[in-house]
Amino acid sequence: MKKLIVLLFMILPLGGFAQELKIAHVNVQEIFTAMPEMPELEKKMADLNERYQKELQQMQDEYQKKYSDFQAQQDSLTENIKLRRMQEIQDISTRIENFLPVAREDMAKEQDRLVQPVQDKIKNAIKAVGDEKGFTYIISMEQQLFLYTGPNAVDATPLVKAKLGLK
Repeated sequence: MKKLIVLLFMILPLGGFAQELKIAHVNVQEIFTAMPEMPELEKKMADLNERYQKELQQMQDEYQKKYSDFQAQQDSLTENIKLRRMQEIQDISTRIENFLPVAREDMAKEQDRLVQPVQDKIKNAIKAVGDEKGFTYIISMEQQLFLYTGPNAVDATPLVKAKLGLK
């Protein structure tokens, strides 16, 4: 009997804690795409991508021209000149191969640099909504962890959008 009473006293506080637990979910991607900074951010990324595309095209054109010239003149060239031209063509090919991963890495770094302030703004707004509304947890919808969302589930997306002044 004493064990039962002790067990009840131990479980009783847990029941009170469970009732205070308030959970909401938020669609961060929806908020992110609605941010006013996004069109400018996308334009900057498109401009950077275009610059890298032009540079790549110039290298490919140079490679194509040198290769075509070499093919056309190959029979009339001395062995020494032929080897030098083949080396030039190989050097251009190597530059192209090295350029692609560097360009991708630069694009990713620039995107991270541009996106970070927007992400911080959203994170701060989510925290502010959580504090104001007394949510214990606000879970991101993008994680696809929800097996079931009940009828009393709180969608904090409109609250966060309102906090950021978005429609």
